[in-house]
Amino acid sequence: MKVRILSVGNKMPNWVQTGFDEYHKRIQPMLSTDIIEIAAAKRAKTPSDANLAQYREQEGQAILAAHNATGREQLWVLDVKGKMLSTEGLADKLSDAMQQGDDIALVIGGADGVSPEVLAKADVKWSLSALTLPHPLVRVVLMEQLYRAMSINNNHPYHRGN
Repeated sequence: MKVRILSVGNKMPNWVQTGFDEYHKRIQPMLSTDIIEIAAAKRAKTPSDANLAQYREQEGQAILAAHNATGREQLWVLDVKGKMLSTEGLADKLSDAMQQGDDIALVIGGADGVSPEVLAKADVKWSLSALTLPHPLVRVVLMEQLYRAMSINNNHPYHRGN
């Protein structure tokens, strides 16, 4: 199984890249992961609601173009209105996808959210937290949780949950 993180935005701060790289290195023996950076739409200084919808649409088209919908790649979208999962629940979902022989494209949307088209095609809508998290921090939290979930699935002692 392979997980591809489709993330809107690039030029992350050094601390984000350092944290992401650390968990990326740790997870590779258990789960092949890659990140695909998708350019954010150019934004106006004071965007209107119509501008925001246009940004989501433009980024959504790029996300869907990067998603391998013709293959066996599930589309998981991080969304504030999505279902919250425990780490154990995430481990179960990853295990289920592995048993089905599916890969996963995991979407981190842009600053203004994800387009309705991307949400409509999502196999899983997942909320990392009820908190509002800074966009760059999501990359690090996501990689750590993937690593933790795979540690559970591989009986690795990293996770010390119940």
